[in-house]
Amino acid sequence: MSQEFKTFIHLVFIGFVALFPVVNPIGSAFIVSPYFMHVSRKERIKFVKKITIYCFIICAVTVLVGHWILELFGLSIPVIQLAGGIMICKIGWEFLSADDKEVPENDEKDHVETEPIPLVANKLFYPITFPITTGAGTIAVLFTLSANGANSDMSVYLLNIAALLVSILGICILIFIFYLNTNRLISYIGIRNEQIINRFMAFLIFCVGLQIAAGGITNLVKLHFKVN
Repeated sequence: MSQEFKTFIHLVFIGFVALFPVVNPIGSAFIVSPYFMHVSRKERIKFVKKITIYCFIICAVTVLVGHWILELFGLSIPVIQLAGGIMICKIGWEFLSADDKEVPENDEKDHVETEPIPLVANKLFYPITFPITTGAGTIAVLFTLSANGANSDMSVYLLNIAALLVSILGICILIFIFYLNTNRLISYIGIRNEQIINRFMAFLIFCVGLQIAAGGITNLVKLHFKVN
C-alpha cells in the first residue's frame, strides 16, 4: 500500500469523523421526519433523493471554492478555525439546552397534517437541506478542512479535496438511508431514546466545535510569535 493511498484514507476518515457529528444524519432525520409524516413511500424516496443531492452540492461547492473565498476576504485559516469552532459550539449548546417540551409532538404532527405535498416539496432546500441538514456548522467545518491543505503543493491540495469529496459522499449516503427510514428508527428506539441520542449528538457537536476553536487559538498564538 503506497503512502499516498494511506494518506488519502486517513484524510477521508478525518473528514468523515469531523462531518458526522455536525451534519448529524441520525438526529437530523428525527427533526425532519414530521415533514414526511403523511407522504407516500414513493414521494418520500423522491424527496429524500433531492435533499441528498442538495446536500452534496452545498458541501462540494463549499470545499471547491472555500480556499478562494478565504483569499478574497483576506481571512486566515486560524481565524476560520476559531470562528467556525465557536459557531459549532453555539449550535451544540443550543441543542443541549433545548427543552424537549418546547415543541409538543402532537402540535408538530397537527402542523404537518395541514401541509400538502407541494408545500413540503417547496421546503426541501430551505429549511430541510439548509440549515437543518447542512447548516453553518457544516460549512465552517468544510472551510476549515479544505483550507488546511491550501498552502501545500498542488498534489497534496488535490488529494485533500478528493478525500473531502469522498467523505461528503459517505455522509450523503447516510443522510439518504436515515431520512428514508426514520419511521422505522423511531418505532425501534422509541421517543425517549431518540431524545437521549439527540442529546449525545449535541454533546459531540459541542466537543467538535471546542476542538476546532482550540486549534484555531493555538495556531493564532503560533502565528503571533512567528511574526514577532
